[in-house]
Amino acid sequence: MSKKAFFVTVYFLLFGRPIIAQKPDSTLTKPNYRALHWIFAGETIAYAGTIYGLNQTWYKSPFGQFQFNDDAHEWLQIDKMGHFFSAYQICRHTAAVYKKTGISNKQAALYGALSGFIFLTPIELLDGFQYPEYGFSMSDMAANVLGPSLYLGQHALWGEERIQPKWSFHYTSLAAQRPELLGRTYGERWLKDYNGQTYWLSVNLSAFWPQSRLPKWLNVSLGYGIQNMVAAEVNKSKALGFVPFRQYYLSLDVDFKRIKTRKKWLKTFLFMLNTLKIPAPTLEWNRRQGFVGHALYF
Repeated sequence: MSKKAFFVTVYFLLFGRPIIAQKPDSTLTKPNYRALHWIFAGETIAYAGTIYGLNQTWYKSPFGQFQFNDDAHEWLQIDKMGHFFSAYQICRHTAAVYKKTGISNKQAALYGALSGFIFLTPIELLDGFQYPEYGFSMSDMAANVLGPSLYLGQHALWGEERIQPKWSFHYTSLAAQRPELLGRTYGERWLKDYNGQTYWLSVNLSAFWPQSRLPKWLNVSLGYGIQNMVAAEVNKSKALGFVPFRQYYLSLDVDFKRIKTRKKWLKTFLFMLNTLKIPAPTLEWNRRQGFVGHALYF
């Protein structure tokens, strides 16, 4: 597991299961700032503890001089999609927690966006003191900023999420070629085998065309994936006998938060489920094979 995946996993275990309400709690006559302060305090303590854990686990060598080491050329940039996705999801989940205190949707979106930015930035700074093993990556930082920017920008423009980053995964045979890099167990492959990961931008159609008779929950998704990357760099993968290439996808999806229900537990479940792209018929295009149809793509 990468250090960033470790941090995001711990974060969602602590804050990833809010009781969701689409609007501030109507029983609150004014914002509950005391509850908001407790949320801030809890997040600060948990975050400090997670950073300490990262420092003890990954950053064992003494800190050196701060240096830059941009890795934008690695993994055909799909790892940057992971940064973007993780930052966005932190925004989404923290904003949902903040809404329960009765603050406005705009305030919750702002606090959520700040959380997405603040929570990942120190990890990049710590990397900068661990050159040549890591180093500060400008492309990682840019992806960390783009996630919160998309979240906050949508709330500023439309007051809602119309475009949602999502994720899907399927197992590949490539992990067996280099299990030390791509994962030995099925659980590790979810995090390490980039060839099986697909990142999506899922767009709600009815939000942009409210006069249409399309189902309110229907989305169209644009996806990005890679194939045949058994090393971080393209040339190294080619030297091992593989021909890496990018994959682009067009598929259907569901915006689960637009499914109406009065049950709070079901709202929570649908909120969590909206992180994932559902399996659906998909059209793929890549430079090596051209157009490829998938009856059901994961």
